[in-house]
Amino acid sequence: MLPHDWSTERVVVTGGHGFLGRFVAEELRERGCLEIVCPRKRDYDLVQMPAVEALYRDARPSIVIHLAAQVGGIGANQDNPGRFFYDNLMMGVQLLEVGRRVGLKKLVATGTICAYPKFAPVPFREEEIWNGYPEETNAPYGLAKKMLLVQSQAYRQQYGFNSIVLFPVNLYGPGDNFDLQTSHVIPALIRKCIEAVERGDPEIVAWGDGSPSREFLHVRDAAEGILLATERYDSSEPVNLGAGFEITIKELTELVARHCQFKGNIRWDTSRPNGQPRRKLATDRARKFFGFAARIPFEEGLKETIRWYRDHRRQGQENR
Repeated sequence: MLPHDWSTERVVVTGGHGFLGRFVAEELRERGCLEIVCPRKRDYDLVQMPAVEALYRDARPSIVIHLAAQVGGIGANQDNPGRFFYDNLMMGVQLLEVGRRVGLKKLVATGTICAYPKFAPVPFREEEIWNGYPEETNAPYGLAKKMLLVQSQAYRQQYGFNSIVLFPVNLYGPGDNFDLQTSHVIPALIRKCIEAVERGDPEIVAWGDGSPSREFLHVRDAAEGILLATERYDSSEPVNLGAGFEITIKELTELVARHCQFKGNIRWDTSRPNGQPRRKLATDRARKFFGFAARIPFEEGLKETIRWYRDHRRQGQENR
């Protein structure tokens, strides 16, 4: 397969200033893309149709990579089910609709692992995505993102519009969100452990009972997978992006504590929800259709993320 000539493309990356989007934009530049537009919410609120129309009019993209999302961990999902549903639904619906109208060459969207049924057989295969209701704490977010898949398939059938929808597993890596109110499990645990060491706290508190399992994909691997799919995949059938492994939250917490040099007690707050019981993706479809396989070993990526947080936290303290 010939390499894609990115120098001829104008690419809009929604969410391009966010965690995943920064890595996608950086990888686009490395691939030779000269025109990359990363709109900011203050300029283009993609929940509003006039802003979506203005973005297409101003940026004149040939490709849109839609990564923008209202997203957070279990707590944030519990606190904002309505906003997470509405904002994510409207962004996706309007970006595809206006893209279709203006003759966009291709739209690439990311769904979420939260779209899978709560008790989907492990590993999660794309064929199972409609066989049950998602885990309740993040169902509004998961279902809103899953509508991208419905719309993509409907628009391809009726209009011949080329859009694809990828379903990445939980991401982690340098530059993640470490705000305890909205973060996912890895950055939350890293922050808790490092702050506990600094204060000399005898324990940290973790949510649930530690029994659920999760799979994690390094953000750099995710960016590579998204761009490989952009270059090589032209179907509206869903494709998982994952690393193909699982680790229990208990094992993860102990691993993070060890690498953060936290030697205290881990107390499990069982009044907090566990979330989905297990998560592990089947990743053979991504390998088959566009040659993607995760490359960064989990423990290596975890240590890199801890180093990044230590370094940037230290810089923030020095700049006060």
